[in-house]
Amino acid sequence: MAVSGSGVVRGDDGVRRCFWGASTPDYVAYHDDEWGRPVVDDVRLYEKISLEGFQSGLSWLTILRKREGFRAAFSGFDPARVARYGDQDVQRLLADTGIVRHRGKIEATIANARATLAVQAARGSLASLLWSYEVPRRAAPRAISDIQSSSPESVALAKELKSFGFRFVGPTTAYAAMQAMGVVNDHLVGCVARGPCTRARKELVIP
Repeated sequence: MAVSGSGVVRGDDGVRRCFWGASTPDYVAYHDDEWGRPVVDDVRLYEKISLEGFQSGLSWLTILRKREGFRAAFSGFDPARVARYGDQDVQRLLADTGIVRHRGKIEATIANARATLAVQAARGSLASLLWSYEVPRRAAPRAISDIQSSSPESVALAKELKSFGFRFVGPTTAYAAMQAMGVVNDHLVGCVARGPCTRARKELVIP
């Protein structure tokens, strides 16, 4: 794997990716086909926020490898179903080895399902709220040092999400979610995935 000064690497397959996207085979498909691709489906958006919350303090690779377990445990991240979870569900989830068994994060995920329904009632969709924090004509990152861990928009987004009852969604988690769902395109210049994400954004219709 050849690493350039910009943080773009050329893998053994000859494809240039962001440095982290070629660091392990588990990341390649996620980097190439998912991370940074615009998402407006509320189920998938709720999932991304939930998984970013679970990732706090852990490796994203841990979460990615357990993602199917999370989906099975949390009813496919259907917020209407998860919002009805009660104490028995919390105990079930605490015993589920297919997920990260952290009571605070589990309870936050349930609270966030209820908060998602509150956002939908007030704003029409979770997508409408999240995409309102997009920054048009944002400069493309050219080096690792250009990528932030938070932004003024993620600070404001975290504050608004918390006003609806979201938990475990601070500015850093909010920014990571914005990257994952394509509100921010942080693929580096020269990365194979940057162009497709940019084109997908141009074609996107926000609810």
